[in-house]
Amino acid sequence: MDYNDLANLIFPGVKDIEYYEEKYKTRNLPEGAIVTRFAPSPTGFVHIGGLYQALVARTVAKQTQGVFFLRIEDTDQKREVENGITGIVNSLKNFEMSPDEGQINETEEIGEYGPYKQSLRKEIYQAYAKYLVKQGKAYPCFCTPEDLESMRAKQEAAKIRTGYYGVWANCRKFSVEEMINKIKNGESYIVRFKSAGREDRKIKHHDVIKGNVDFPENDQDIVIIKADGLPTYHFAHAVDDHLMGTTHVIRSDEWLSSVPLHLQLFQELGFRAPKYAHIAPIMKNDNGNKRKLSKRKDPEAATDYYKEEGIPAIAVKEYLLNIASSSFENWRRQNPTKPMEEYTLELNKMSVSGALFDMVKLLDVSKAIISRMTAEEVYTYSLEWAEKYDNELKNILQDKEYALKVFGIERGNQKPRKDISKWSDVKDNISYMYDDKFSVEEYPYQVINDKESIKKILKLYIEKYYNESDDKQMWFDKIKELAGEMGYAKEVKEFKANPDMYKAHVGDVSTVLRVALTARTNTPDMYEIMQVLGKERVIRRLENATK
Repeated sequence: MDYNDLANLIFPGVKDIEYYEEKYKTRNLPEGAIVTRFAPSPTGFVHIGGLYQALVARTVAKQTQGVFFLRIEDTDQKREVENGITGIVNSLKNFEMSPDEGQINETEEIGEYGPYKQSLRKEIYQAYAKYLVKQGKAYPCFCTPEDLESMRAKQEAAKIRTGYYGVWANCRKFSVEEMINKIKNGESYIVRFKSAGREDRKIKHHDVIKGNVDFPENDQDIVIIKADGLPTYHFAHAVDDHLMGTTHVIRSDEWLSSVPLHLQLFQELGFRAPKYAHIAPIMKNDNGNKRKLSKRKDPEAATDYYKEEGIPAIAVKEYLLNIASSSFENWRRQNPTKPMEEYTLELNKMSVSGALFDMVKLLDVSKAIISRMTAEEVYTYSLEWAEKYDNELKNILQDKEYALKVFGIERGNQKPRKDISKWSDVKDNISYMYDDKFSVEEYPYQVINDKESIKKILKLYIEKYYNESDDKQMWFDKIKELAGEMGYAKEVKEFKANPDMYKAHVGDVSTVLRVALTARTNTPDMYEIMQVLGKERVIRRLENATK
């Protein structure tokens, strides 16, 4: 009896690996093209850190005319949640990051290197596990959970490394004949990789992001095929990344310590290993302490949070590129109107330490992006968000023609106003432009706070100075005249030069009008607001403010 007999007994009827090597041919891509993947497990919502990895992976693939694919790593089926794949697919779709290949819903996929769902690749993994058994590089392990727990307890008591290795790898000591007899006798087993590594030897590795790192060799005989016939993550990723032509594995740096094992698997399988790029995690400032963004503690950890808040997908992606590369922000300043896809992301220039997630910064990025959108775009995105999350805003926006005028205020200028950071801001931002939402219980405090003076300003403006056909310069000149007639400084600089001569200045008079029209002291351009409100509304609001 030899290893071939053992392999055929464990994996009867499984094809030889030559079949799969022939089936999954080398990709025909331009020289230097990068092939990356996003390979989440369908075990819950997509974490912003996962989206970050996917964005980096997709960006470097696209900029080299490569391929970005979605693989579903569902071999741990006990942890799988209902519609988990749908959640993953939709998250990528919501952020306009749909893959070139891979799963497109729970059951369908696109691409020639599938199945892209690991649970459907069982026979493929078994073919490569069979190959290792034939080579004497893998073997059946008959240890029970109780055996393993007993072994761990002994290791801990002796204060040595825990695990299945060296003298502790009990089942690797059996002869082929003993292994075959145990299987024929019905003993349950899993399949382990037989490591030739030694912990006292080092390997040198160059990580694309982290640079040169040293590790002890892997000497653990890890499980590669579980009792249900499915592989472990470690084994499956080696087989899949080989057959799918992955050139760069971009993943969280929590996997960095697995590199010795993964490189060893590639080597023993006879594969060329991909390049590894380990991304630092996104951190959060928690009362002065840095910690990873938590699924349990932080709502912003879930990608759905951004959709619910109405933060545009492009803003989230641009902010994540800010985190990924310190040069992106400067590039954006120099290229304010270029699409982010024109920026070249270099993996070897990414930060090796975790960046702090800054919601204020994200919203600033979002404000800048929304400020550059057309009124039509702002209307469309706002309505799309409102239809799902805010019925009141949805109703407000039913008059599209008027809404476009409202959104057009101070838009398209060289320096557009940045007052909307997310679609959930819109209702509060524009409500004063709608009569049924505009109500004044108490006007905000202003410099001219004498009720009689305010009434005089408003009445005089209605009677003498307001003309809806005035252009902007004529409109403001008239406010200056009104200020002078009321004894206020016509120019702010006059007031500053002689503050004792005046009670206030033209800017304060403008504020009286602004507050009467909007019940706010800070709004977009008042002339544009008045043009959109129209004569009837303007006069009614000014008159109501005199009562």
